[in-house]
Amino acid sequence: MKKISFKQGSSEKKKKEKTGWFGHGLINILKASAVICVLAGIVVGIFFLEKYVKKNVPGPQDSVGLEVANVPEWVSGELKAKLLAAAGGQTFRLDENAALLVQQKIEREVAWLDEVKVQTMHDRLIIRGRWRRPLALVKSGLQKFYVDAELVVLDFIPIPNLPIVEITGLSLITKTPPPGEVWHQDDLTEAVTILQQLDQMDKLIAHDKPLLYEIASIDVSNFKGQENARLPHIVLYTKDNTQIIWGAEVGKWQQYLESTDEQKLAKLYSYYKEYGTLLNGAKYINLRDPQDNIPLPIDKY
Repeated sequence: MKKISFKQGSSEKKKKEKTGWFGHGLINILKASAVICVLAGIVVGIFFLEKYVKKNVPGPQDSVGLEVANVPEWVSGELKAKLLAAAGGQTFRLDENAALLVQQKIEREVAWLDEVKVQTMHDRLIIRGRWRRPLALVKSGLQKFYVDAELVVLDFIPIPNLPIVEITGLSLITKTPPPGEVWHQDDLTEAVTILQQLDQMDKLIAHDKPLLYEIASIDVSNFKGQENARLPHIVLYTKDNTQIIWGAEVGKWQQYLESTDEQKLAKLYSYYKEYGTLLNGAKYINLRDPQDNIPLPIDKY
């Protein structure tokens, strides 16, 4: 009969328990090591990320560049340079105070940009605003300046990429408003109103070849018939000195039995579309006679 040793069984059991404990301990150690390695990797990653950010993102004391957003094509290099000069340079500190200071300088010194807002980005200051587009040129003695559609005065800077028409025959100019101010004067307002209408027609039906590029000046010397009531109150001149007889002030056509303002525009643009130009084709173009048989655009379409 075989003897069973309880001592031996107990020893084997303890051995198994010891081995199991050792295995579990080893697994726990490996898990802890893995966690430590992951944490160490995260710490190292954060260290290098901070180093990269510090290297590549300017701090509050660092110098950053200046950008002007949404600049129209007609804005010249000279005008851009004027804006940067008014801002105070090419590089600036990256903080809100610097942005506000630049904004105030531009508002004070550059009438060309309205609704100015200077914002801080992560790597630059950016200027936003609404550019004032000059519509007419006025000369007074040796001085030259522009006005826009809102009659705001703009200092003279050559703008070669726009059809800017000179206004002549204005009543005596005693004092011109400074740049950025509205110029309230009746004959000036009338000239700008007509030029606005031509500008709108260009955008509607002649945007590929604007008619205004062929207009040199608009004469308001006989505004309201102040020189001779029987002569046209307003006359435009092309660049080859062809007269375009507009006639009475806008909205006053019925008092002088003239064509309506809409008919005048239609006649002028019908002529322009038919001949392709206002130049070298006529001694004058009469828009005020309601019996004139210049075809209206509506007759063709």
